[in-house]
Amino acid sequence: MKIAQITRQLSFEDIKPKKKIRYMQILDRLSTGNKTAKEIAVELFDLGFIPSTERNYTAPRLTELEKMGYVEETAKKKCEYTGKAVTVYKITQKGYEAVNYNHIPRVD
Repeated sequence: MKIAQITRQLSFEDIKPKKKIRYMQILDRLSTGNKTAKEIAVELFDLGFIPSTERNYTAPRLTELEKMGYVEETAKKKCEYTGKAVTVYKITQKGYEAVNYNHIPRVD
């Protein structure tokens, strides 16, 4: 195995538990209302969960949560921060259940 493959695998193993935490943080924010990736990032930053308001802390996780059925796209709107058209997400019933049980199945 090449060094690059080893370091990628080590990074992946390191981030797995953090992804579940971020998933729950995002679902918790969406349980209070529909939001964009940037709006969620701002809220998580204000709560001290992430080091900046950069949407890249939440957007990839929203895509993954959508594929798992925990959130879904509900609308588009003009972002108050960037002025661009962005997607608004809402939590699904499955997402509410994950929040209520504080559990998302294994992420491998």
